[in-house]
Amino acid sequence: MEGDCICYSKKYPKCQIYGDKIHVPPSPLHVMTSPWPFSMWGMDVIGTISPKASNGHRFIFVVIDYFTKWVEAASYANVTKTTISKFLKRGIICRYGMPERIVSDNTLNLNNSAIVIVCSQFKIKHHNSSPYHPKMNGAVVATNKNIKKIVGKMTETYKDWHKKLLLALYAYRTSVRTSTRATPFSLVYGMEVVLPIEVKIPSLRVLSELKLDEAEVFHEGDLVLKKIFPMQKDFREKWMPNWEGSYVVKKAFFGGALILAEMDGKSQLNPVNANSVKKYFA
Repeated sequence: MEGDCICYSKKYPKCQIYGDKIHVPPSPLHVMTSPWPFSMWGMDVIGTISPKASNGHRFIFVVIDYFTKWVEAASYANVTKTTISKFLKRGIICRYGMPERIVSDNTLNLNNSAIVIVCSQFKIKHHNSSPYHPKMNGAVVATNKNIKKIVGKMTETYKDWHKKLLLALYAYRTSVRTSTRATPFSLVYGMEVVLPIEVKIPSLRVLSELKLDEAEVFHEGDLVLKKIFPMQKDFREKWMPNWEGSYVVKKAFFGGALILAEMDGKSQLNPVNANSVKKYFA
């Protein structure tokens, strides 16, 4: 009896059209992959944004490279088909080359005659995500959330968000992405970006070089010792010291060349490099 009731309920039309989707395994995951940088881009629009920016902009057009996670974005008052086609030509094709395909949702401003012309002209395949299924274009959707969070933290008057967009893109491009375990900047340029904080705080290498430069500065009248090179013959042989002197710096030239004089005032004929002498403390 119980089995008959369950079977009847499953087949009853109204129970099926009004019932929730339960006890159904999820569909297999299909990861959107890109074989090389800038071969596949996802694009989407953030907006309508309220309050609108002080310059009247209400939308942000966002594109992301699926391989490197590099993001390009720009704000507009209205996102028209002309706006999108110009952005694709100037911001993507002319800067990063022809992509193999682009992915977008089914909105009209991303699916129009201008986009068709651009894709046909440059042999680009345009794919659309399924309606009400944003996961297909999940990379750009996740990017939109991150950009909105970054811009929101930077805004001061809530109408200056268009001025903070470039800084938000800079922050996003120089942050490590979980999926790649690298920054988009490093994947695109093969090196890490120089951050503002790194300019303000000198590195240990710079500090050591400064100290080294200070140690190598010699002036006329300084007492120095001159290095004894292995090819020099000396009766002490293995017990020969590393330095000889002392000498007086008679003249110092720009670039590190020095003319030395012995303590009795007799000048040596050949100049020596500053790397071959060290200060003598008397």
